[in-house]
Amino acid sequence: MRVLFAAVPQSGHVYPMLPLANAFAKRGDDVTFATASDALRLVEKSLPEATRLASVGHGLGDWWQILAARTRGVPGDGVPIDRINPYFVPRLFADVGTADMVDDLLALARDFRPDILVFDGLCFAGPLVAREIEACPVQHTIGPVVDEATLTLCRDALYPTWRSFDHDAPPSGGLYAGVTLDICPPAFSAPHPLPGADVRPIRPTGLPVENAAVPEVLSGLPARPVVYVTLGTFMNTDSSIFRAAIEGLRDEPVNVVVTVGSDNDPAALGEVADNVRVERFVAQGSLLPHCAAVVHHAGCGTMFGTLAHGLPALAIPQGADNFTNAELLEKSGAGRRLLPGDVSAAKIRDGVRALLDDVRYRAAATRVAEEIAAMPSPDDVAVSLADATHRV
Repeated sequence: MRVLFAAVPQSGHVYPMLPLANAFAKRGDDVTFATASDALRLVEKSLPEATRLASVGHGLGDWWQILAARTRGVPGDGVPIDRINPYFVPRLFADVGTADMVDDLLALARDFRPDILVFDGLCFAGPLVAREIEACPVQHTIGPVVDEATLTLCRDALYPTWRSFDHDAPPSGGLYAGVTLDICPPAFSAPHPLPGADVRPIRPTGLPVENAAVPEVLSGLPARPVVYVTLGTFMNTDSSIFRAAIEGLRDEPVNVVVTVGSDNDPAALGEVADNVRVERFVAQGSLLPHCAAVVHHAGCGTMFGTLAHGLPALAIPQGADNFTNAELLEKSGAGRRLLPGDVSAAKIRDGVRALLDDVRYRAAATRVAEEIAAMPSPDDVAVSLADATHRV
C-alpha cells in the first residue's frame, strides 16, 4: 500500500504524525512524508531510511510574511485570547497555507498515487488533493478540535482555491470528509463539528528514545522531586518566563531542569541556583519518567506527553492553541493555568507547590494517563486503516 503524509511545516504539526508514519513503514508499506524543506529536518532522523521525504510549499515563516504584508502591523496583534484561533486558522492555514502547498502536493500525489493521504488537522491542502486523486482522506488531529464557527470561516477562505479546481469548498473546509484520527483522550475531547463524521481514537505517542538511561542532566542532583520547565521548540522566546521559574523555584526542595530550545543560549539566563540545570534540549521521553511535575506552554506534544506519564502540570500558554489546551488541562483537574500577563516567580512557585502537595492533581493526571494508555496504538490504527482501504 502507498501512504502519503502531508503536514504543515512546523514541529507541532509534524511530530504527532510521525508515529503513524512509522507504523505504516514497519508494515512494509510505501510511505512518503511531505512538508516544506525547512521542516523535513524534523523528520529525517525519526523515520526509516526507506521512507521518502518530499518538499512541498515553503516554510511557515514565508506564510507569516505573506499574512504580515496584508496588515498594517503584526498579524494578530491585540487579538483577544478567545479570538486567536478564529483569526489565525482561516487566514494563515486555510488561505495562505493551502495556496502555498496545494500545487506541489498535488503534483507529488499524482506521481506517487497514494491509496491513503494522511494530513494534519490544519493542512487544508490535504482533503483537496485527496479528492483530486481519489485517495482515501485521513485527517490526523494534532490537538483539540477546532470549533465549528472557525471552520466555517476556513471554508469561506478556501472557496477560491477549491473553485480553481472546479469544486465548491465542502463543509469544514474538507476536514472530516473521510476518517478522522483523534489524539485527544476522553478528558480532552469535544464534539466534532461535522455530525456523523467517522472519528476514531489514536494514542498520542512520543518519538522513540534512543537511550532510555537516566539523562545526564540529572546526574549529581540530590534525591528530590524533579520539576521540568519547558516552552517547547517553537514558542520559547520569552526568557522572562524561564527567569521567573528559576527564581520562584530556587529555594524550593526540588530539582529543576529547564530546557530553553536549540535556538536559545542557556548562558543568557545567567548564574542559577545549585538545584537548577539549564540545557538547550533534553529528550522529553527520557526525562519525564523521572519528573514529579512539569511547567510547560500547553503545546499538545508536551502536554499529552506529560499526561501520558501521569504528571500534573502548570500551563503557561504562549500562543495558538496553547490557550485552549491550558483551559482544558485545568478543567481536567490534572493541572493549573497561569496566563502570560499573570506570570511571576511567586505565582510559579505557588503553582508548583500546589501540584506537588495536593494529591488531587496527580490523581487526575493518572486518570488521564490511563485513558491515553487505553487508546489504540499507531500500529493498531495502521492495520485497521490498511484493512479498511483494501476492502473498498
